[in-house]
Amino acid sequence: MKISVRSQSMQASPIRKLVPFANEAKKRGTKVYHLNIGQPDIETPRVFMDAVKEADFDVLAYADSNGWEPLRESIARYYQRIGLPYETGDVIITNGGSEALQWALIIACDPGEEVLVPEPFYTNYRGFAAPYLAEIKPITTYPENGFALPGREVIESLITDKTRAFMLSNPGNPAGVVYSAQEVRMLADIARDRNLYIIADEVYREFCYDGKTATSFGSMTDILDRVIMIDSVSKRFSACGARIGSLTSKNRDVMTAALKLGQARLCAPTLEMIGSKALYDLDPDYFAPIRANYEERRNILIEALQDMDGVLCEKPGGAFYAIAKLPVDNAEDFAIWLLTDFELDGGTVMLAPVENFYQTPGMGVDEVRVAYVLNKEDLQEAMRILKAALAVYPGRKV
Repeated sequence: MKISVRSQSMQASPIRKLVPFANEAKKRGTKVYHLNIGQPDIETPRVFMDAVKEADFDVLAYADSNGWEPLRESIARYYQRIGLPYETGDVIITNGGSEALQWALIIACDPGEEVLVPEPFYTNYRGFAAPYLAEIKPITTYPENGFALPGREVIESLITDKTRAFMLSNPGNPAGVVYSAQEVRMLADIARDRNLYIIADEVYREFCYDGKTATSFGSMTDILDRVIMIDSVSKRFSACGARIGSLTSKNRDVMTAALKLGQARLCAPTLEMIGSKALYDLDPDYFAPIRANYEERRNILIEALQDMDGVLCEKPGGAFYAIAKLPVDNAEDFAIWLLTDFELDGGTVMLAPVENFYQTPGMGVDEVRVAYVLNKEDLQEAMRILKAALAVYPGRKV
């Protein structure tokens, strides 16, 4: 039987494809320290579970296709608390931020059209675009200058008659970059002048360090008709399994199209929406200790990486990821070797190779993404193991 070109064009997740090797390591009795995936170990606020337990239905029926209205109201209030002018009617609930990103691409692009994305980027952007035949075109950034965006002239040189949108995360995944207010304004100006959408993935908004803040595209009031905001409870509230996200826009045509897509898949899950409303109703002070915890973990990670011979790693400003350039011939081979051939005192480390976070061939071959989502003691042990592994790896570069 024939398999569609669209499905064949999709990549296996570079984050998850090493899972079978990790599972085999665990069967051998090896403890695997997971630095490969953004699954926080921060406790999900109990209000989520309490709200679900307290829900009382005779029939668990379909919800509205645009989402449970009390949750949409709470998300709008959350935006207003942080100074963004969104209202309930600007919000539609999705099955995770992933569905919101897919919808944004469907709304912005016809098959064969392009989206400009700073690379390295969240690798699933490629997986979201591929089934709809949208093309990702990279804006290359480099660790030497903290993955900052290039100047306007460079970015505009990449725009063609097929370009329909920018898509980017801020704070960023996988590099942890926090774009400056000037960079956000620059993209807003280009989008306005060149008639482009901005698909603004802001799911790590609260996690900025060293006194930094993330400038939201939702604060660019002169281009709100061009902004499609993506949000999620997954990382913000350590509720990845809830699979509740949202798409938000002031553009009525965008929201009309999004509702049609929502109707085509019926609705998001009711109980998870009830729990998520309780999360969005939390006091904003909830984030302060979480942010301080991640910042401390980041400092432990970066200090350890920078102390390893041959490793290059710039300090990230946000999210909970860093990219490390390793003294190895191939980072994916090294990541597999860690799981199949190495352990120290009964433990090993799982990393995410970064090559497939780039669109440009040949980039990121010796880089890994490290997620500082473990408690401090486990993180320190993982760094001890990684340092020892690099010292004896057969494919180490001199």
